[in-house]
Amino acid sequence: MSAEGISRAARLRSLLADHTVVMPGAFNALTARAIERAGFEALYLSGAALANSLLGMPDIGLTTLTEAVEHAARCAAVTSVPILVDADTGFGGPENVARCVQEFERAGVSGLHLEDQEFPKRCGHLSGKTLVPTEAFCEKLAAARAARRDPDFLIIARTDARGVTSYDDAVARAQAYVRAGADMIFPEALESREELERFARDVPVPLLANMTEFGRTPYLSVDEFASLGYRIVIFPVTLQRIAMKAVCDALTALKAQRTQRELLSNMQTRQELYELLEYNPEAARAWTPRADRE
Repeated sequence: MSAEGISRAARLRSLLADHTVVMPGAFNALTARAIERAGFEALYLSGAALANSLLGMPDIGLTTLTEAVEHAARCAAVTSVPILVDADTGFGGPENVARCVQEFERAGVSGLHLEDQEFPKRCGHLSGKTLVPTEAFCEKLAAARAARRDPDFLIIARTDARGVTSYDDAVARAQAYVRAGADMIFPEALESREELERFARDVPVPLLANMTEFGRTPYLSVDEFASLGYRIVIFPVTLQRIAMKAVCDALTALKAQRTQRELLSNMQTRQELYELLEYNPEAARAWTPRADRE
């Protein structure tokens, strides 16, 4: 709850009612801080980025609910902006989904999305996925909606049908998911601007666009997505990909040059890090947890 007594979920709802919200993906608490400091109104927690960065493993359903909730709680503890989290398939059946919603609410996030893949899931832009029956996923959505304590907490339904069955099945599933109680729809891996535009006409509810790199969806700007009617645009793994490219390049240079001197200009300085952490080593009390400052 903010100092004004408004939940982060309510703030996210207010933002969505006004304009399209951009959500860069954080892969740890420090990048969550950086996203807020850069002036973004909200941030996203990707299941793929969590599996990659925490476990060093691919996005194939190996992350547990406990690991995902702990990650979300750490990011929420050092930020004040709304957070949307990737809850994969809900970590089980309808009862597991209900607990999932309550745990993420307790962690301080503003909403989550669930996907209609069978467990173990795969990255939405890869082939080889399978879907659960529409009715089974609707049961999960109903359980999620019933379990939330804050009515502003967003329940977003992601459908992977476009890459598995057909565009028309994706539309039919999305419409069923809205009837089951989803607040928004996340159509994964649409393959052209025309499909994105058509989907917004066929499913006239708030929509989320996934602007991931090297996938099936074309690169559109936030303004372009907004003009098509999408209310959230996520950049789930952008920061992790940028960071890991820099890490690999730095390791190559360090091994070849046997010194980091030529890398200094590419580094965040000690002072820049302290500023991001809101840490003053010269102060009598050098640092105070964010919760104590609000």
